[in-house]
Amino acid sequence: MSSRLPVLARAALLSSAILALPVLSPAVAQAPTGSPPTAAPGMPAPGAAQDIKIAYLGFRRPAPPVYDYEDDPADVGIAGAKIAMRDMTTTGRLTGQNFTLDEHILARGESAVDAAKALVAKGEGLIVADLPTKDLLEVSDALKDSPAALYSIQSEDDTLRNADCRANVYDVAPSRAMLTDALVQFLIYSKWPKIFLVVGKNPEDQLYAEAVRRSAKKFGARIVGDKVWEYGDLARARADGPVQAAALVFTRGTGADVIVVADEAGNFGDYIQYHTSEPLLVTGTQGLVPATWSRVLDSWGSAQLQSRFVRTNKRPMRPLDYQAWVAIRVIGEAATRSKSADPHTIADYAMRPDFDIAAFKGVPVHFRPWDRQLSQPILLVQPKMLVSVAPEPGFLHPVSPLESLGFDKPETGCKSPSGDKS
Repeated sequence: MSSRLPVLARAALLSSAILALPVLSPAVAQAPTGSPPTAAPGMPAPGAAQDIKIAYLGFRRPAPPVYDYEDDPADVGIAGAKIAMRDMTTTGRLTGQNFTLDEHILARGESAVDAAKALVAKGEGLIVADLPTKDLLEVSDALKDSPAALYSIQSEDDTLRNADCRANVYDVAPSRAMLTDALVQFLIYSKWPKIFLVVGKNPEDQLYAEAVRRSAKKFGARIVGDKVWEYGDLARARADGPVQAAALVFTRGTGADVIVVADEAGNFGDYIQYHTSEPLLVTGTQGLVPATWSRVLDSWGSAQLQSRFVRTNKRPMRPLDYQAWVAIRVIGEAATRSKSADPHTIADYAMRPDFDIAAFKGVPVHFRPWDRQLSQPILLVQPKMLVSVAPEPGFLHPVSPLESLGFDKPETGCKSPSGDKS
């Protein structure tokens, strides 16, 4: 067989090599031999790249049992941030900006406040905060007199978008209200307005249930049953035949169209499906689930992000990974467009009315000025299929249908300066 490549193959390789060459500005391309290259207009001069220092702050997660494929892996979140950093590193080579990521993962019991102060002292004021609400608020208050900006990717508590909002916190994670608004919109659109709400005993379950009740009132759904689950962690039972007769009749006689489960820890919600007295769809935290991301999404170019993530991490991308990816992309895009390395300048730029980023969801995403919540579509997914994307058809808004999810400007209780309702 001839060792020579076919003509088209050689041409393709030559084209690829040409495309891989760095793109030079006209000033650089036309500079005489031996002259120092000049920068593109508005960009740092060669050799004087801006350092954009980003920190990732969170607590170490224990690795899940080897037989449990549902629990979050130990690297959830930070894995998404690393994928985004690869993109920003490539962009930075062209714009004269040097993006770096400092992973600061704390052991349980370590102080997030002390760690955050140390990061700011090192000049790392752009912080991707993978923190629960209590720690996030403590860090925010400790840094309120610094230029630091916290991009929250974990906490979904509605209070952070209302009374507990902070001027230096930018919520990339959706609020519970956004998730339950997306779910109830779908139920109304599908003409399944009668809800049987089943609530766990954990505080987070109570918060999710309250968000469901609010969404039902907002969109005209009816809660025809509202009960606390009393039968234990049957979804986590490992013994043979974990069936309880009392649980099987738990749903009898409600007249509901669907069951909405509030079980954020996954203790019982998966058990309810196929264990109801009448055939009922299970939704909420299990079954048909509202989420920012899912491995079943392959529309709007998302397949390339999914593929890159799986190749790198040997697992699918999870919502927290995606939220970390978005946070890094927001910081990177705002830094590139503002041509600044200052955390306050970058954060302010991301709040501009004309700022948005592509996020593989069909429409650009942006921050809301009244509470600094990232406004984005919410997926409705089941384990192997994308069912719908909210906002649903017919749910309109004078500015953008995206603002029909979560707290709109007239609803917010956020009173911090950039979230002023006036």
